[in-house]
Amino acid sequence: MSEISIRIANLNDLQTLLEFEQGVVAAEKPLDPFLGEGTLSYYNIPELIAAEHIYFIVAVSNEEIVACGYARIDNSKIYQKNPQHGYIGFMYVKPNFRGQRISTLILESLKDWAKEKALKELRLDVYDNNISAVKAYESFGFTKILVNMRMDI
Repeated sequence: MSEISIRIANLNDLQTLLEFEQGVVAAEKPLDPFLGEGTLSYYNIPELIAAEHIYFIVAVSNEEIVACGYARIDNSKIYQKNPQHGYIGFMYVKPNFRGQRISTLILESLKDWAKEKALKELRLDVYDNNISAVKAYESFGFTKILVNMRMDI
């Protein structure tokens, strides 16, 4: 395994990040029958890069971007104990770099940023039937708290 470095994403990374976004969509389409057809866009990537309340990072190996993820400061519900929390999103690792603990490096960096912002909790969304992702997040310390359910009518 080559050395992996973490850095803040910038607009020069846009083309690679757009490709990663389609990788996320492709991985999630078989898991979610409610996703639309054709090319889908989940993220406004330039906005994620520019926002002050978002820490968007990439993992780099030999000058190649191989993974990404972000943490965003979100307001919690008024009845929850922490007024704000960090929300983790757009976690993606290129297929030929998976299994090298790169997502752990990204999650550690996002967690450190959230601590610097005095946040007390992190949250994320993951498909319940995405077993490998659920296991990876659980091994990092996340726990399931709520199941979101849907139906066609």
